[in-house]
Amino acid sequence: MADRRVVYSSSGGDQRKAPPADAVRARANAGGRVKVKREVAGRRGKGVTTVYDLPLRDPELKALAGKLKKRCGVGGSVKDGVIELQGDHRDVVMEVLKAEGYDVVAAGG
Repeated sequence: MADRRVVYSSSGGDQRKAPPADAVRARANAGGRVKVKREVAGRRGKGVTTVYDLPLRDPELKALAGKLKKRCGVGGSVKDGVIELQGDHRDVVMEVLKAEGYDVVAAGG
């Protein structure tokens, strides 16, 4: 019998790339707070602003990353549900996320 799994939806786009609903729910239940952190470990001394625990699927996450990159005027990427922005932009990122309605907290030291 053929695989009858939905691979495309007009409202959700390509379903093959979307994480399972359980993964999104797990991120949303991880305290309900979005964490913004500055990291340099493993990046040859270059500072990177990272955003964790966003309760979004990949397409929405990429759209938010694009908005943050444009607002900060820097490059960046989305890897494994984490937004990475080049440089230290914690204050701007926290301001934008609060305006979007997220409960944001600065993580790390």
